[in-house]
Amino acid sequence: MRSTSFLRRCRLLPFLLASLLLVASQASAQVIPAPQTMIPSPPQLAASSWILMDADSGRVLAEHNADERLSPASLTKLMTAYLVERELDQGNITSADLVPISEKAWRTGGSKMFIEVGEQVPVSELLHGIIIVSGNDASVAMAEYLAGGERPFADLMNQHATRLGMHNTNFINATGLPDDNHYSSARDLALLSQHIINDYPDHYRIYRQKEFTYGGIEQPNRNRLLWRDASVDGLKTGWTEAAGYCLVASAERDDMRLISVVMGTDSDEARAQESQKLLSFGFRYYETLKLYDAGAVLNTPRVWGGDKNELRVGVDSNVVMTVPRARDGELTAKLDIQSDLTAPIAAGDRVGTMEVRQGDEVVGERPLVALEGIEEGGFFKRLIDQVQRFFTNLIGGWFD
Repeated sequence: MRSTSFLRRCRLLPFLLASLLLVASQASAQVIPAPQTMIPSPPQLAASSWILMDADSGRVLAEHNADERLSPASLTKLMTAYLVERELDQGNITSADLVPISEKAWRTGGSKMFIEVGEQVPVSELLHGIIIVSGNDASVAMAEYLAGGERPFADLMNQHATRLGMHNTNFINATGLPDDNHYSSARDLALLSQHIINDYPDHYRIYRQKEFTYGGIEQPNRNRLLWRDASVDGLKTGWTEAAGYCLVASAERDDMRLISVVMGTDSDEARAQESQKLLSFGFRYYETLKLYDAGAVLNTPRVWGGDKNELRVGVDSNVVMTVPRARDGELTAKLDIQSDLTAPIAAGDRVGTMEVRQGDEVVGERPLVALEGIEEGGFFKRLIDQVQRFFTNLIGGWFD
């Protein structure tokens, strides 16, 4: 869990106390007033497509042509690296595994890690080569190691793209070398980057490294922002003539992490400057707040026919929302819990919805779940509850 400052905790106390006042049979809300602040429109960039997303909440703060299918160039290697990280995390391979280098991998053109045909290179070295110096040779070597070839590896990449909800992506290779049927979008690449950051945080540390040396050859990370902004710690650059200069960047300030994707700029310098504009806009005008912890009890509605009369209801993951800083409006939490809850109920069953609004804008929804299981009560307990429920519903009907 991310830590929060004392001041932020103080600011959220009214919000957290609101949960104690919510009634199971009705949706209720608590309002937090905020001082007025003006927010400008997002910056317009000299790029074909872009998006700015909060890495924790997933909220999009700015976008332009974010779903346009474009050549991703070496941004493709984000998926290549993601699949290597996934295999490592699942224990299917280890960092020390030795990968034989084929002639095909060695001959692959473009940016290189400079591995040699016939070598056996540890997975950890190849992963660094893919992420830091954008090695096409390292990407092909890992594709062959994990899937037996680049084509079957591309099929695996596409399966995972579908799983992650990347609807405007199709991979033909592991490198991003040009192909008319090889494409992705700014939104899809932001979503993939969100998973890289959140799913495999231990491996994410590689993305901030500024140099990598292999075989006596030192090469710099091509992400200029790593040198210019201490809050930037990833992710990947890309360039081909078809794609232009592209950059996926991520930065963290004061417990808020943003992801920017900029595609189709006209120079290395431009992609860095335009990315910096997006990140600066997001950090200046928005903040990300953790409203509730996973497992926090938000309500205890009545349950009929169970071995307990009340059910502890909450959320099964942290509730994190990205909202404008001190915007003129109201932050509203609303719990909508199913009426007439009846046992048996299993832990994790969905029993309602929490909606968070700022003013009239819905900034997030989360499922409400049972935090515990409730078994059926005995015969007499169920009989008594049936009678009580009948009269409760009858009396309630008089006031509808």
